Amino acid sequence: MDISRLRARATGLLSMCLPVAACAALSFDETTALARDQAPSLVAQRGALAGAQALRPAASTLPDPRLVVGVDNLPVTGADKFSLSRDFMTMQRIGVMQEVPNRAKREARAAGADARVQRELALLSAAQLSVQRDAALAWLAVYFAERRVARLDELERENRVLLDTLDARIVSGQALPAERTMARQEALALADRRDDAKRDIAKARAALRRWVGARADETLAGEPPDLAVRAQQLRDDLHRHAEILPFTAMQAAAQAEVGEADAEQRGDWAWELVYSRRPQYSDMMSIQLSFDLPWQAGQRQQPQVLARQKEVLRIEAERDETLRRHREEIEAQLAELQALESQRKRLDGTGQALANERVALALASYQAGRGTLGDVLMARRDAVETQLRLIDLDAQRLALRVRLNTLIAE
Repeated sequence: MDISRLRARATGLLSMCLPVAACAALSFDETTALARDQAPSLVAQRGALAGAQALRPAASTLPDPRLVVGVDNLPVTGADKFSLSRDFMTMQRIGVMQEVPNRAKREARAAGADARVQRELALLSAAQLSVQRDAALAWLAVYFAERRVARLDELERENRVLLDTLDARIVSGQALPAERTMARQEALALADRRDDAKRDIAKARAALRRWVGARADETLAGEPPDLAVRAQQLRDDLHRHAEILPFTAMQAAAQAEVGEADAEQRGDWAWELVYSRRPQYSDMMSIQLSFDLPWQAGQRQQPQVLARQKEVLRIEAERDETLRRHREEIEAQLAELQALESQRKRLDGTGQALANERVALALASYQAGRGTLGDVLMARRDAVETQLRLIDLDAQRLALRVRLNTLIAE
């Protein structure tokens, strides 16, 4: 085949895909990636992190110096009042003053700024896991809702075929007229269930649209991933739980506040350099040092230190409580997952086989004139319930696996 014919065929295929979005498809991995890139909550948290990082250099920097301008010994009475030049004692002065917090206080402030950056990093990691989890759950909700609709559509087609042959059986005396009413009632009940399933799809698509925008209307691509859950690894890594990590930074920030409060007991100091101008005499320069005198430490600084220490203890207790709560939740989720796995295995094997066998036996008896349509419809309804239950078990299993795989922060 020559190049021109290849180009023509490619153009034809593209023209089939361009008018509609049906050729596009949204996979599970792409959904989580888009959510991480577009989620407003992550944009906000990245902004908070950038702000904390921007403030870090200023934490240990000395305060801005002060400009000192004034007049000393200005006469206010007599012939020389308000004169800047006639009295020899009058001086115009200009200078600079610099406050110098003690080194321990500056180091504590720097440690607090570093801890705030680490806290924002931990919160960003937790937010990323939350977005990834919610986007994955939304994709799974659409996937399994569509599977339910597909199974109900299949049952509707089977029942329609059965209903089409019913008139002939009634005419031949092999079926009763009441069976037609029964079949129509079954069709109405099935239509209600399909409407409910389609409503679930619409709701799931709306939830997915929150994370991926207009791409939520695309066809889903591929199957859900078979996420592995390592129970012992989860237990060992519990200290890196997304909701536990911020407590480490919070403790560091609280310890830095303790250090800063303790440094207040040492006092700060300042220096001042002033140049004085005298119009008729020699100019002069003054140097001054000033020191804080924390002589009431028991009433002022020590209570602040004690308050900060109590805050450290509060954060430690809250972290311990959160750690215990998540340990309990993980154990409960692991037990739930094990139960779901056992139920699915049992239902996918023996349960589904028995349901299909019952349908086959009921249909054979009905076709042979020894059974009723009600037996067939009931057997099929139970078979569909088994299949829908299997879909629900898969949905619960995968949702639980997603949650367990989005607990530990990197």
